[in-house]
Amino acid sequence: MRDVPPLDALELFRAVARHGSISAAAREVGLSQQSASTRIRSIERNLGIELLTRSARGTVLTEAGELVLGWTEDLLNTATRFRAGVEALRGESSRTLIVAASQTAATYLVPHWMLGFRSAQLASGQVPTEVQILAANSTQVGEIVRTGRADLGVVESPDLPDDLSSTTIANDELTLVVPPDHPWIRRRSLPLDEVASTPLIFREEGSGTRRAWEAVVFERLRRAPAEPAAVMSTTSAIRSAVADGIAPAVVSTHVVADDIALGRLRRVALDGPALTRPITALWRGSDRDLRQTSRDFLDAARTAR
Repeated sequence: MRDVPPLDALELFRAVARHGSISAAAREVGLSQQSASTRIRSIERNLGIELLTRSARGTVLTEAGELVLGWTEDLLNTATRFRAGVEALRGESSRTLIVAASQTAATYLVPHWMLGFRSAQLASGQVPTEVQILAANSTQVGEIVRTGRADLGVVESPDLPDDLSSTTIANDELTLVVPPDHPWIRRRSLPLDEVASTPLIFREEGSGTRRAWEAVVFERLRRAPAEPAAVMSTTSAIRSAVADGIAPAVVSTHVVADDIALGRLRRVALDGPALTRPITALWRGSDRDLRQTSRDFLDAARTAR
């Protein structure tokens, strides 16, 4: 069956069809856009069929591509059932799933994904998998996954390890917050350069939020931000320090949503595009090395609202 493409290539093709974009599909499966384009062209060469029509407005399936997509769904669903059956024989389908996550994800995102994961398993008649969370900073998460102490990692940092597979599962917005009496709240918005020149409160080096801020500043201003005014070990300590007037902070919107709603902290807008960062899952090996339990958990994360 030499003309049947590899399953990971077909998963990419299905993602392209779903997103209407090779770049978006590449982000989902953890490939560069160039690698994804090369893999799609390889499928077309193998089959001798043009599957996609590419234009500036996006990517659409050809008539032949629509047919191949239907067969692809059948094949991937069969492969999923095969994988689940093998895992059940090995006794893996209901065993503990260990997820190492950076602090924001571990506190505000992963618990929500766990509920969706459990609900999906119960709805399909499966025994719910026990999920354990290991909280660490983004740098440490990579090491935990690399050494096999966790099945999956979830990080907020733009720095992804080259030796682990990855896929984007969500996006997170960063927010600049100040105490209610701070002079910045009287301004409609602030230039990024002014904020980047101001010492802010952050967690330790290696934390996802700090690295995301440094990456944004470097990308837009081509320089590093000011050294932190203070370094705290937890996000709750950062919130308290901002409320006490020590310095402003840039944090995940999830972290300060309640503080802003209660008026304990105030959000300050920045000029230009919103500060966003991807939430990325990490695992050892290739796509094929993901257990079905891990795949189902990632699916629950992607569909969470």
